[in-house]
Amino acid sequence: MQDRPTVMEYLQAVTHFLDEEAIPNPTGSRQFYGRVAANVLRAVMRELENQEHDLFAEWERLNQLLPPTERPSSPSALREAIRQRTDELCQRIRRGDADAGPYRVQVLTHVRECVREKLLVNNPQWINRPAAN
Repeated sequence: MQDRPTVMEYLQAVTHFLDEEAIPNPTGSRQFYGRVAANVLRAVMRELENQEHDLFAEWERLNQLLPPTERPSSPSALREAIRQRTDELCQRIRRGDADAGPYRVQVLTHVRECVREKLLVNNPQWINRPAAN
């Protein structure tokens, strides 16, 4: 593993090249696809910057909605555990557990926060950065 350049520095360099050199010159579909590629790289950078925080936050919210369990230590194991726990939450929703009452409010808050985190990665201009209350 190298110290420099970092993954973020690589991504920033390619994004800069696309924005400043490749995109301004071509026309038509090449310019369009160049802009799409630059936007994808920016989304990847936002994902990398926020993934640890977002995964931990989602895990903690799921622990409030489901019986608490210990958080996996590796990012890949955590992603898989979140997927499994989300499936479990979906089953509870299908059973009607979130149809009314305080649990419904907690579930809606969790879903809104998950959507907000995803939108902040995809395009932060769509919503404001402050956390939901």
